[in-house]
Amino acid sequence: MIYLDYAATTPLDPEVLDAMLPFLGERFGNPSSVHRAGQAARRAIDLARDSVAVALGADSGEVYFTSGGTEANNLALLGVLLAAREKSGRDGLIVSAAEHHAVLDCARFARTLGFSVTVLPVDDEARVSPDALAEALTDRVALVSVMHANNEVGTIQPISELARVAHERGALFHTDAVQTLGALPLNVQTLGADLLSVSAHKIYGPKGSGALFLRRGVKLTPWLYGGQQEREKRAGTENVAGIVGLGKAAQLLPAWRDAESVRLSVLRDCFWDALQASIPGVWRNGPTLGPERLPANLNVGFPGGDAETLLLALDHKGIAASAGSACASGSLDPSHVLLAMGLTRAQAHGSLRFSLGRSTTAEDLARAVEALRGLLPAR
Repeated sequence: MIYLDYAATTPLDPEVLDAMLPFLGERFGNPSSVHRAGQAARRAIDLARDSVAVALGADSGEVYFTSGGTEANNLALLGVLLAAREKSGRDGLIVSAAEHHAVLDCARFARTLGFSVTVLPVDDEARVSPDALAEALTDRVALVSVMHANNEVGTIQPISELARVAHERGALFHTDAVQTLGALPLNVQTLGADLLSVSAHKIYGPKGSGALFLRRGVKLTPWLYGGQQEREKRAGTENVAGIVGLGKAAQLLPAWRDAESVRLSVLRDCFWDALQASIPGVWRNGPTLGPERLPANLNVGFPGGDAETLLLALDHKGIAASAGSACASGSLDPSHVLLAMGLTRAQAHGSLRFSLGRSTTAEDLARAVEALRGLLPAR
C-alpha cells in the first residue's frame, strides 16, 4: 500500500514499540501503588514526562498526560473556562472557524454551559488575522484557542502574535499543536502559549496517548473526578504503556524531524508539479508551498471530482489518502475548513488531502500521479 495519510495517523516506530512492550507485560504495576512494581511504573511515567517537556521547551511539572489530543483540547478549553468563570467572572471563548472538531465541538458544548463563544473567520488560506482577533477580544474573554497548523490544508498560524494580542486583553491562549510536533521545532516560551496540546500517534507513537502543556500558575478546573492522578488535573489510572510510548516518540524527534521536514517538502513540491502537469484544472487549497505551510501537506482540488469516489478508486489501487480530518470520516458534509476558506461546496467535495511521512518515496508519489491521471481527464 502507498500510504499518503500521515496527518491522520502514523505507524508505530519499532523503538517506541520496544519501549512500550515491558509495560504491556511483566511491568504491569499501577503507578499509584507504593510497592516496587507500582513505583517502577511511576518512574517510567516521570521519565516520559521529562522527554515530552524537553520536546516542548517546558518544565516537567507543566506536562499533564491525557488520552490524546482531543482530551487535551477539551481539558484546556473547559478547564480554563470553568476556572475563569469562578475566579474572575470571565466567561468568553474565541476559536477560529478552521479548528479541528476537537476544539469546535467542545466550543459548541461550552456554549450550552452558558459560556460566550466567538468563532473567528479565516482568510482564503485558512489563516487567522491578529487584527481580527484584537477586534473580537473583550474583557469577558477568558481563553483564545487557535491551532498551530491546520490538519487539512497545512496552514501554519502566527501563534506568537496571536498569543501576544490575547495577553494584551488579559486572555489566556491555547494552541492545538497535534500536527506540528512532528514537523516543526516547538517551544512554548517562543510561541507564548499558556496551554498546548499534543498527541502521540502523529509522531510515530501509540494511539490513545497525548499531553497538555499547562503553564505554571494557570488555573484549570478538572472535569474527570475519582483520583489524584496527574496532580489532580486528570483522574484515572494512567495508561503507562501509552505514556511511555509518547515519551519515547518525543525523545526520538531530534533524530529525524528536521531532516524529514526538508526531504518531504521537496517531495511534496515535486508531487504538486507533477499533478499540475498531468491533470488539467487542478488547484491547491491553502497557502503557497513554503515556510507558512506544513512540509508534508498537500490539499488538492480536482475539477469535476468527487472526493469519496476518488478515495475509493485510489484505495482499490492500493493508495490511501484523505478528504480531510480522519475524525470526520463517514460524513458526507464537505470540509468545514475549505468552506471557511471560501470554497464552494462542489469545490470542497472535489478536494483531497495528501500527507507524506517517513516512508514516502518519489516512486510512491509517481504512482499516485499515474493513478489519479487514470481517474481524471488527462491533457
